[in-house]
Amino acid sequence: MIRIGILGCGKIAQVRHIPEYADNKDCELYGFYNPTRSRAEDMAKKYGGKVFDTPEELLSDPNIDAVSVCAANYAHAELTIKALKAGKHVLCEKPMATNLADCEAMVAAAKESGKLLMIGQNQRLTAAHMMARKMVEDGVIGKVISFRTSFGHGGPETWAIKPGKDTWFFDKSKAAMGVMADLGIHKTDLIQFLLGQKVVATTAMLTTLDKRGADDELISVDDNAICIYKMADGTIGTMTASWTYYAAEDNSTVLYGSKGEIRIYDDPAHSIVLKKPGCEPEYFDVEQIQTNDNQTKSGIIDAWVACVKEGKEPEINGDSVVSAMRAVFASIESSETGRTVEIEANK
Repeated sequence: MIRIGILGCGKIAQVRHIPEYADNKDCELYGFYNPTRSRAEDMAKKYGGKVFDTPEELLSDPNIDAVSVCAANYAHAELTIKALKAGKHVLCEKPMATNLADCEAMVAAAKESGKLLMIGQNQRLTAAHMMARKMVEDGVIGKVISFRTSFGHGGPETWAIKPGKDTWFFDKSKAAMGVMADLGIHKTDLIQFLLGQKVVATTAMLTTLDKRGADDELISVDDNAICIYKMADGTIGTMTASWTYYAAEDNSTVLYGSKGEIRIYDDPAHSIVLKKPGCEPEYFDVEQIQTNDNQTKSGIIDAWVACVKEGKEPEINGDSVVSAMRAVFASIESSETGRTVEIEANK
């Protein structure tokens, strides 16, 4: 039985991590820490387990085998590295960290400790995304020439435990980045997964168009991001992330190939639509992707627990996500400088 510690008992922990651990027969929720102690107490009362006063106290408990880091962005690297050094396996929420040096330090700490590090890039695990990747690998639409991928919804202020404009997502000191780190990292990581190619150059604009904080001033982080990505094999496409899609959530990707196109989560009735010249569309109804309003099992926890149980390196390990984080940070640089940024380490 794998004993789990939870570092941070906010919305993502309460909606995904904790209930999915509770549903997994191979693990036990052993301990909880949260800066606001009452949240940890609520989780311990509901699921069983201990409440710890500090992260260090939780990490020093020899009974805990693995932890989920579900804290605000700024704390990801510090908590992950402390946990790895304490001999715990770590599942860290996205974004991996708030700067590239910290991302690389997390990977190094995992290697030095011999413990597993997985990042919560759950879009790789949806049935439609896995099927689409196989279709690309099998050459169903020939060579992918271009793409567009989007992730947008009405914003994180409705997602927090206490909904409102004072959410930490809008606080640059805690979030560091806005929608690019919240949603953009998902689709950046995803497009690399689907194409089997890394982003090697980006031309981006990150801006704040509409979101206002509790003071009614525009927030200090980006609420919209649009990037033109160049992949290692020359494929180009757009990645759009937005917190201002107020009417409906969009989590679609379209791959345009030399022999047709794959439309993923683009049609509300069908998970995948395959279109080829001169042929009727083919429909694949594997599953609908989860949304903020329709939470389903992410697959991350089951995959993570299986890796810890088997001592197997996760496919979504820290090393595999660093390249996507490089693209995120390069896009921020591109937006700030107004020029295309080459990502040499991804070439």
